[in-house]
Amino acid sequence: MNFKRVLFMVIAILLLAGCSTKEDPALDDSKPKDQAVIKNTDVKNEPSNDEFPLTGIATDAGSEQRAVAVMINNHPEARPQSGLSEADMVYEMLAEGDITRFLAIFQSEMPSQIGPIRSARDYYIELAKGLDCIYVCHGNSPEAKTMLEKGYIDNLNGLYYDGTLFQRSADRKAPHNSYTTFEDIQKGAKEKGYELNGAPEPYAFLTKEEAAGLQGEPALKTEVSYGSDEYDVQYEYEATEEKYKRYSNGEQTVEHKSSKPILLDNILIIEAAHQVIDDKGRRKIDLKSGGKGYLLQKGKANEVEWVNKDGRIIPVKNDKEVGLIPGKTWVNIIPDEPGLVGDVSF
Repeated sequence: MNFKRVLFMVIAILLLAGCSTKEDPALDDSKPKDQAVIKNTDVKNEPSNDEFPLTGIATDAGSEQRAVAVMINNHPEARPQSGLSEADMVYEMLAEGDITRFLAIFQSEMPSQIGPIRSARDYYIELAKGLDCIYVCHGNSPEAKTMLEKGYIDNLNGLYYDGTLFQRSADRKAPHNSYTTFEDIQKGAKEKGYELNGAPEPYAFLTKEEAAGLQGEPALKTEVSYGSDEYDVQYEYEATEEKYKRYSNGEQTVEHKSSKPILLDNILIIEAAHQVIDDKGRRKIDLKSGGKGYLLQKGKANEVEWVNKDGRIIPVKNDKEVGLIPGKTWVNIIPDEPGLVGDVSF
């Protein structure tokens, strides 16, 4: 073997030895094994979708607004009302005699005008409390007055703000002409030191796939009786919009100034024990014991039970909360005598 060939072999061996001593990141157990994966992943900071707790509708603007509950007059001279189309949920119950009244819950939308506003009842206050609302009314029953004056719930009462936070409309007569704005509600809440943030606990909502697969009895036209033509309610399912239209005494429920229709995604009808407690026909309504109900969605009706969970009315079936269609919900609470069988027809 000549000298040049030996020299070449020595150099090659030295080069190979030098390469074998270089660090191989892929075999270095002193570093996290997934470090290379993290380093090479292209992470995009996309905005996360939140959902409004009472409608299940996605929002990128945040959903921490505290809910506001407003007593809405339903006397024929107070119709059509203002703000109902922007309410996330509305509870409808008897106030006295055969007269119904609404408790409109606002959280995802803030209407510029709300009303006409009417007086408080204790069972409406209980529902508002269950959603940790700021409660807005104009006047009160004796039972409600005690609750409000003791600070049971954060409240704004038009009795003390008539002409300031509450304004009288010139086109209607008292007591059917008291209105407020969301701006004035927030102003009053700040003056009284009420917290404006703190969304209620969310309800359960169906996915698109679950909603598309809903089963049930046909419920394209439904009537709920409160014992008087003026206060009986009709619902008609609009298949093209996949929502329910609401009627009182055959007249469609719309916004006062714009005539925008109130369109609903869920109709929950429940029966509860009612008891007349005075000569004015005021009532005590049991909203704690639970009972039977119907849930109308996508033109179909299903029998459910209702329970009171931490002050909230929840539809359940087989002890499991029933999901709502994302959107607006209306709750009709009727006396248990004659109850669903006698007062609801499809």
